[in-house]
Amino acid sequence: MSSLDDFSDILKVDEPLADYTWLKVGGPAQYFAEPQSVEQLQNLVACCHEQEVPVRLLGGGSNLLVRDDGVSGVVLKLSAPCFAEISVEGTTVTAGGGALLSNLISESIKAGLGGLEILTGIPGTVGGALHGNAGGRGGDIGQFVKSVTVLTAKGEIFTRKEDELSFEYRKSSVNELVVLNAEFELANEASDELTQRIRKLWIMKRSTQPLSHQSAGCIFKNPRGLSAGALIEQAGLKGTHVGGAEISERHANFIVTNEKATTDDVLRLVELIQAKVSDRFGVDLEPEINIW
Repeated sequence: MSSLDDFSDILKVDEPLADYTWLKVGGPAQYFAEPQSVEQLQNLVACCHEQEVPVRLLGGGSNLLVRDDGVSGVVLKLSAPCFAEISVEGTTVTAGGGALLSNLISESIKAGLGGLEILTGIPGTVGGALHGNAGGRGGDIGQFVKSVTVLTAKGEIFTRKEDELSFEYRKSSVNELVVLNAEFELANEASDELTQRIRKLWIMKRSTQPLSHQSAGCIFKNPRGLSAGALIEQAGLKGTHVGGAEISERHANFIVTNEKATTDDVLRLVELIQAKVSDRFGVDLEPEINIW
């Protein structure tokens, strides 16, 4: 039976996680590992399963809030190049789960393949985007998926095809520990037209979201038929502070943090928003951000 000592070359102890997240708050990981190959990742995950050590996967950190006390067990980050490879064959693009979503979009456009440009401006990794079915007004990532290869919490690898996958608003059936890679079926389009489309999307994003501030993606899911940002704004909460956390003046569904902010500040602000919106509109906002 293997032990964590066998992975001492890639394990860090009490690694601060704040710098790995967009909100820049939160405590340390008991253990932090950056495997250098799929085999090493698989062996480490299997070891953790045998030893009953909790395992979490840290993607791009754009949709994550880590509690001030940090997290126990092992936190994995797929930073090695082998987890971020992107290849194109015909109209099919294959991307590693650790690849940035922005890189997947740009490589698709270079190949003259359209569809994924609707995800322009959404941060994070391919794996995280699939897990939460990232999307916007133009659609979501799930509509382009052909297959997903995953690694389970037991260290088993298997591939799920289209009929084994389901995607809904901000969630999917891709709930295994790690997305190793995914195949996307896209459509041939002129690269210059796709580039123009992306420029327009970026202009719109920059005008409505606090992209230059320390923030995560949207904090709350949109209730059916409603806008979480509009509800928060109508409740008069834009600009509200709790400690070093503030509701963005530009987009009310974003929380921005300063250098003195703590996770507790963000959580208290989240609770305040939920209470105010519930009292005024009778709507219970559900967090979109993951909280560890």
